[in-house]
Amino acid sequence: MIIESQDQLNDICTALAKNPYLAIDTEFLRDKTYYPKLCLVQLAGPDVEACALDPVETDLDWTPFYDLMANEKVIKVFHAARQDLEIFFNEAGVLPTPIFDTQIAAMVTGFGDQVAYNALVKELTGHHLEKNAQFTDWAHRPLSKKQMTYALNDVIYLCEVYEKIKEKLDKHDRAHWVYEETAELTDPALYENDPDKAWERVKVRSDKPEILMILKTLAAWREREAQRRNIPKGRILKDETLADLALYKPSKPGSLKRIRSLPGDMRSGKRGEEILKLVKQARESDPTTWPNRPYPVPLPRHLQPALEMLKMLLKINCAENEVAPKIVASAADLDQFVRGDNMNSLHFLKGWRYDVFGKDAQDMVKGKIGLKLERGQIVKIKD
Repeated sequence: MIIESQDQLNDICTALAKNPYLAIDTEFLRDKTYYPKLCLVQLAGPDVEACALDPVETDLDWTPFYDLMANEKVIKVFHAARQDLEIFFNEAGVLPTPIFDTQIAAMVTGFGDQVAYNALVKELTGHHLEKNAQFTDWAHRPLSKKQMTYALNDVIYLCEVYEKIKEKLDKHDRAHWVYEETAELTDPALYENDPDKAWERVKVRSDKPEILMILKTLAAWREREAQRRNIPKGRILKDETLADLALYKPSKPGSLKRIRSLPGDMRSGKRGEEILKLVKQARESDPTTWPNRPYPVPLPRHLQPALEMLKMLLKINCAENEVAPKIVASAADLDQFVRGDNMNSLHFLKGWRYDVFGKDAQDMVKGKIGLKLERGQIVKIKD
């Protein structure tokens, strides 16, 4: 059912507010825009029939919906919530709370890293989800019956998935693990794309502050242009082009022609002049404000065996606890731990991760835990 009137929306939100949880999903497009274009919001509750809000074809006051999203008595159940949350933040500056992400829950209940939603549905409910509509143009109207069935099934089965996976979590007393993880998703800073930090996501083969300053200036300009024009930033300049410009430091119109990755319309004229002006501005700025990004120092050879042992310990402990290694510790985390750098920032030395892996990791570096091959399998040896 598509919500077509304000009264319908008000009644649905009132009914959902009486439920302990609701399932929610969105359909959106962002291949031609900087910000995702919301095309459909699907909702369902244990006692409420699945329905959809259509921002493309209906013009309603969404206040009751956003009030529901802020209602702390109702858990909002998503699968892979981050993009959905980004949409609501961009649309209304609102982040639903509290939330429960079934993808995260699956990672701590034995389903591995980032299990696909259709696979999770089949495993937990026995239903088979059709996924042939996932690449449809959700902005086109009217939506077909097949498209609506596809969209609504996502939240219908999400209710079942939530119930089943919650049983597993409660059995092992792990529900608080999921809420710890999802709480981080409600930090507005995750969805605020600060142009002055955009350079941090661009790879460049140098750690020289001047080059990084040029990169920072160009990346900030690209981000602001993409936001202003609401187009993908790659359509303005690709990452590799930003890096090339920073490395070559062009100062004259002719020098832009030497950068092969630079689009032809930017090698001269006003657009070329703008790039040269930005490079000049960066190079003439106060050197004390230039950023630093130390080039990664390879792990010393004598620490490599310890790193490999910790990787194996992580796999063993996560298998024993039916937890995906990815959610416990990353390769970068293990590298940092072996080096002994900034230990207070490591998540696996806190909370539930410490119980699953952190304590054993500390014991291993102290020589209290080792590994051995037994009947073709690597197992732990405890002192």
